[in-house]
Amino acid sequence: MLALNMFTDWIFSPQAWIALITLTSLEIVLGIDNIIFLTILVGRLPEKNRPVGRILGLSFAMLTRILLLCSLVWIARLTTPLFTIVNQTFSGRDLILIVGGLFLLGNSTLEIHHAIEGSRKQPDSHPGKIGLLGIIIQIGLIDIVFSLDSVITAVGLADNLTIMILAIMIAIFVMMFAAKIIGDFVDKYPTLKMLALSFLILVGFALIGEGFDLNIPKGYIYFAMFYSLAVETLNIKLRK
Repeated sequence: MLALNMFTDWIFSPQAWIALITLTSLEIVLGIDNIIFLTILVGRLPEKNRPVGRILGLSFAMLTRILLLCSLVWIARLTTPLFTIVNQTFSGRDLILIVGGLFLLGNSTLEIHHAIEGSRKQPDSHPGKIGLLGIIIQIGLIDIVFSLDSVITAVGLADNLTIMILAIMIAIFVMMFAAKIIGDFVDKYPTLKMLALSFLILVGFALIGEGFDLNIPKGYIYFAMFYSLAVETLNIKLRK
């Protein structure tokens, strides 16, 4: 009974509901880059497997986020300096961000190269095509990088694990719905895929910069992305 009360007492607390709404909104906003990456990866699958890829990929991503939340002690240690190189201190969080940023840069660059050169040489093949399991694993692993800051922020904003887990679950369900809409839109207008890949390259550079303590506000990146999207939308209407 005591354990049950610990999980239900927050329902009657206005502060808890405010924390839940704030954390859910934060998870959704910070999940934009994750949705774009998922859309690019799932696009490698046959069309009939894409809905399953989205659902399983985001479900695995939700599991990794919850596991991160349950590892609060480990999360706290990630910000502890590990070593110093030329007056630059690196922590576990910094290393994860740098590796994740390099992965995004490499993956996005290969996708752009294939879109420009590969389709002209081998229109019926995709050298980067991998199976459903590989896609799901990539989505889950890169989600750790994308969600690292939001999980650390969640720990600071709320002291109730139930609220944090609920916020993640609600945000993932919203992302499942949004991912299909974005994926279908990108499939319909291929030029948007190049725009999305360019955005991921910017995010990759931002992650690497954060790893080296060069804080690049994501608001600038999101503004540039939405502005470019608005211009491309006008181009699509003009071509019609």
